[in-house]
Amino acid sequence: MTGRTNGTLARDGGEPVRTAPFPTVNQAGGRTLGAEELEALGRVIASGQLGCTVGGETRALEREFAGYYGIGHAVASSSGTAALHLAVAAVDPEPGDEIITTPITDAGTVLPMLLQNAVPVFADLDPATGNLDVESVRQRITSRTRAICVVHLFGSAAPAAELRTVADEHGIVLIEDCAQAYLTRVDDGRLAGTIGHIGCFSLQQSKHITAGDGGLSISDDPALARRMRLFADKGWPRDTDERTHLFLSTNYRMTELQAAVARAQLPKLAGVVAARRATAQRLTDAISGLSGLRAPRDTGGMSYWQYPLLVDDAEAAGGTNHEYGRALAAEGIPASGGYLTRPVYRTPVLAERRTYGGSGYPLTAPPASQEPCYDRGICPVAESLIDERLVVVSWNEAYDESDVDDIAAAIHKVHHAFTRR
Repeated sequence: MTGRTNGTLARDGGEPVRTAPFPTVNQAGGRTLGAEELEALGRVIASGQLGCTVGGETRALEREFAGYYGIGHAVASSSGTAALHLAVAAVDPEPGDEIITTPITDAGTVLPMLLQNAVPVFADLDPATGNLDVESVRQRITSRTRAICVVHLFGSAAPAAELRTVADEHGIVLIEDCAQAYLTRVDDGRLAGTIGHIGCFSLQQSKHITAGDGGLSISDDPALARRMRLFADKGWPRDTDERTHLFLSTNYRMTELQAAVARAQLPKLAGVVAARRATAQRLTDAISGLSGLRAPRDTGGMSYWQYPLLVDDAEAAGGTNHEYGRALAAEGIPASGGYLTRPVYRTPVLAERRTYGGSGYPLTAPPASQEPCYDRGICPVAESLIDERLVVVSWNEAYDESDVDDIAAAIHKVHHAFTRR
């Protein structure tokens, strides 16, 4: 590796470490799609039953996923965002009630809160993991808090057990956003998604397993599960054979085609996660001696949707996360700084109150107790991660040892150049 780590950076005119493309989730070579999925699709087409209200694939997927996670109930939906919307709808907040969550996540975590007329409240993060800080969550709880939505960012285990304790102390619901965290295990060995009252998963193109899109929400609480099932189907209680609609909801039904692909993907999940873990460990070992760069904190339970790298600007000789990201990209490595361009609370939907027309509802008082503050500075750790410290390297189950060695060589090369500078 040494011969490739001390040359001129590619961004400065040197030879890049890598010119061949890496496997990616956007192409067949970076996915585990094959004959099983084709057979499943053919089975559904031949049946003529493409909708879940007449076919059996979606109900079978729900049974199989619940069994896989050892939990009582699974409810399928049309996307990961829909899965989270089902969870928020099951909480059934009053307009202006609050749900605490993280500022570094996909908008799909937060938009369902607004769609149920709840107010997103943002807690700050653990600077070493990018996951919710328990004490910061405690400080945000008010008389109107109805739920906490914790995200297992990049497949690393958030402090879900501690947050479940907090939720139980206050009589509120803990939702786990596991879109990036299939088979992630927390420190006590439990699977992410089984610790809170509801766990939510995504089958979107980039996730560990995929049906193009789709969502799954799991719970051991039969009342929460029933409300989620009703919400996914216009509040229609089909199990009682009534054509009626019990409450305001929408249509988030999964198609039989999605469900069939997801069923074919499910047996491959353990292998996907094992492969990602093995190659991630190889990279962690290869860069462990680089001062100012911190590999993910992992005790064996991380599922590596992406590989996050933390930069300490002072120790890393002036190289910020964005400088590292641009330099690594020039070396042919799929990496970028920050993950997001801004915390979720600074996106226009929240910062500029672009909700229902020009009303700003539900971020107005009333129904909120007071107008929420979404200014810069409310979560300084999150802002530091995005602006200065977090580098994200794309990860994939199809990476082989040579792919990882190229990534490691590029990280060494960039770090050496920044240190020398």
